[in-house]
Amino acid sequence: MKYEDLAKDIVQKVGGEENINSLTHCITRLRFKLNDEDKADTEYLKQHDEIVTVMKSGGQYQVVIGNHVPDVYNAITKITRLGSDNENHTQEANSGNMLNRFIDLISGIFQPILGILAAAGMIKGFAALFLALGWLTESSGTYQILFALGDALFYFFPVFLGFTAAKKFGSNHFIGMAIGAAIVYPSLVSAMELGAKGAHILFAGTIFEVESNLSFLGIPVISMTYTSSVIPIIVAIYFASILERKLKRIIPDVVKTFFVPFFTLLIIVPLTFIVIGPISSWIANWIGSGAINIYGLSPILAGLLLGAFWQVFVIFGIHWGLVAIMINNVSTSGYDIINPLIFAASFAQTGIVIGLFLKTKNTKLKSISLPAAISGIFGVTEPAIYGVTLPRKKLFIYSCIISGLFSGFVGFAGSKMYFMGGLG
Repeated sequence: MKYEDLAKDIVQKVGGEENINSLTHCITRLRFKLNDEDKADTEYLKQHDEIVTVMKSGGQYQVVIGNHVPDVYNAITKITRLGSDNENHTQEANSGNMLNRFIDLISGIFQPILGILAAAGMIKGFAALFLALGWLTESSGTYQILFALGDALFYFFPVFLGFTAAKKFGSNHFIGMAIGAAIVYPSLVSAMELGAKGAHILFAGTIFEVESNLSFLGIPVISMTYTSSVIPIIVAIYFASILERKLKRIIPDVVKTFFVPFFTLLIIVPLTFIVIGPISSWIANWIGSGAINIYGLSPILAGLLLGAFWQVFVIFGIHWGLVAIMINNVSTSGYDIINPLIFAASFAQTGIVIGLFLKTKNTKLKSISLPAAISGIFGVTEPAIYGVTLPRKKLFIYSCIISGLFSGFVGFAGSKMYFMGGLG
């Protein structure tokens, strides 16, 4: 309980426990949903020595702590009722405009798995590097284990998203995982393999022409691959959460424990294969194609704009919409063109902070700059932004200009990202 005093202070100054609707956290921020933001003492929190700053964005009251935010979050959950059921605490009562609700939804689903996503990507990257250097062969046990370790998360991505989406939509977490596991079940994946012998063609001669290898109760199932997919499982869990709440109201308590998941799975999984999956897969492909087509109009301009404004997006927490598109691009196209355009932003911030650390004679500024620079090298720039560059506006502007110029060059080069890696 190293952060118990800080936790108590934060809870008190955001208006007390009764003013907190829900609480989550990302890499550096506590993300509160407050019943009344006017009750929070924002100026006090901003001046607190152990708090970097406070932001209001996306319908959230964000208290920026730093890389140790999980410890502070755990301290808060231990001294309040905001424990394991926190995400179910009236999460469905999202408020604010459509953009705020969308950003809140995306961040809530993807934030919890970003760390493991980056770790798996790094392992997969090292495996590919060792193979390219000739240190390992594809038939070696070492390579196969490393590849499986790095690739498993991506292959079974719907299972992980099933869990986080269920938490976000206030549904049973394990129902979410079960739905995710069902749509990537190996024998079904093999059965729906495109080009299989005896496949039926549906909507032949139209733009909707598709292949079907299976049927469910006589209804043809469109052949789709859901391994590594993103949007289908999120849409499926959304409908599952609605059905689950309705079932809880009509099924007697004595049999609710097993009949609610029984009927939810029995209805949603076939519905996902027949309707939800195909439609949401088409939408995912359209989003991916749309992003690539927009990029194709002018990769240089796309790099200049995204690189220059990425850190601004981070400040307001609206970068999550693009993070979701990046992940979707990898799952639908096999590569992403957005991430290469924005990765320079972290290093532009970090370079300026290192320069300031070397040049300044201010002891306090040195003590802030060094950990901010180390954090920035690993892709977490909030300490650098809020603690160093943003208060000195010119430095922040310089970092945006540098990032924009470099990202414009990356766009000109046509760089692509083939799997998610480390943040820095």
